[in-house]
Amino acid sequence: MRSAGLTQLAASLLAAGAVGVAHADIYSFVDSAGVTHFTNVPVDARYRLLLASPPEERPASGAANWLAKSAQYDAVIERTARSHSVRPELVRAVIVVESAFNPNAVSNRGAIGLMQLRPATARRYGVANAFDPEQNIKAGVHYLRDLLTRYGNDLELTLAAYNAGEDAVERYGHSIPPFAETRHYVPTVLKIYRSLLSQERSG
Repeated sequence: MRSAGLTQLAASLLAAGAVGVAHADIYSFVDSAGVTHFTNVPVDARYRLLLASPPEERPASGAANWLAKSAQYDAVIERTARSHSVRPELVRAVIVVESAFNPNAVSNRGAIGLMQLRPATARRYGVANAFDPEQNIKAGVHYLRDLLTRYGNDLELTLAAYNAGEDAVERYGHSIPPFAETRHYVPTVLKIYRSLLSQERSG
């Protein structure tokens, strides 16, 4: 959502100036059980580069831990995504960019949790505790489904609305709003999504 977007990822995962020498590139692979694993330290030969960070950026402490623990959310992602006819790979791509799998993430605009729910969105989908991973994912996926339906399964418009809001998409002629963050957010999520799809199909 526009309240966080790549700003949240930059803050929690690719924070510039943090101590360290390794870049915060994100790697992933899908294991034989269908579980998707993320890390910025690819110690297993099965990991493939998913998203490369700019060379000046360094990993924030603890960010790699959330990526490494991302598999714990696979069951709820799979179950919720299937129930709403949303690709689980799309959900994972959104979470990577929104919060880097940090369920405690809070943006400077008040968006909360794994899928960075704005308070109004949380209320809209009956979320009692937006920090609860299961509630957060269920609401975020439901919102993605509603946006996909509204925009005829157009992924670019769906992601633009998730980031910038439906009103912004409509205000700019049913197109991606000219906000720098949104123009960066949409292709980044799509790149991760397509990479995850490729890994799933080749796994």
